[in-house]
Amino acid sequence: MIAKSRDEAAIAAVGLKDALAAERRIEPGGNLRASWEALLTEARGCTRCDLYKYGTQTVFGEGPLDASIMFVGEQPGDQEDLAGRPFVGPAGQVFDEALEKAGIARSEVYVTNAVKHFKFVARGKKRIHSKPNAGEIEACRWWIGQERSLIRPPVTVALGATAARSILDKVVTISRVRGAPLPLADGGECWVTVHPSFLLRIPEAGRRREERTKFVDDLRRIRDRAAELTR
Repeated sequence: MIAKSRDEAAIAAVGLKDALAAERRIEPGGNLRASWEALLTEARGCTRCDLYKYGTQTVFGEGPLDASIMFVGEQPGDQEDLAGRPFVGPAGQVFDEALEKAGIARSEVYVTNAVKHFKFVARGKKRIHSKPNAGEIEACRWWIGQERSLIRPPVTVALGATAARSILDKVVTISRVRGAPLPLADGGECWVTVHPSFLLRIPEAGRRREERTKFVDDLRRIRDRAAELTR
């Protein structure tokens, strides 16, 4: 991996400004807002693992702080790292399309990642995604815990195995736990499904359509369950 440059620091400053602006457009001020912004400020200086040395910036969560659904991905990708916002790259486009088909407004859910810095391997000018290890996931679990304690979502959705490990504090097989609620210690539920990037990696068109349909079906069940829990 390569260290951050001065230009990347400037990009990070812009990313923070844009992330805060996006957040304020969909969530009014108040004590909860102040607590979240204090948490964001603290997260910007996170050194809990070595990934901070290489990513452009911390990519924190965004969305309404009274959201009934929190989506947790794996880690920011290249575009998220530069923008300072989660799910704005290719996987984010797949995610947004699936949310729309499932009847879920992204502006009404909170979206974050299990790991807050981009882990990558440099290949020439490209930065290639590298999966977070157990230590990096554990180091970032504190942030997920703080986000969940502030927002208190009835439903937390783990997008992929890394997110599931972070939320459940154990390794699970997606196919075994997918489609059913898993109780959490705070009274909420965890639902596990695939990460949108998985759908991008499927080469066969027929299977890709099938898996996208299954993903949308998962989101519809999650939407309905969140509605039941908040009645």
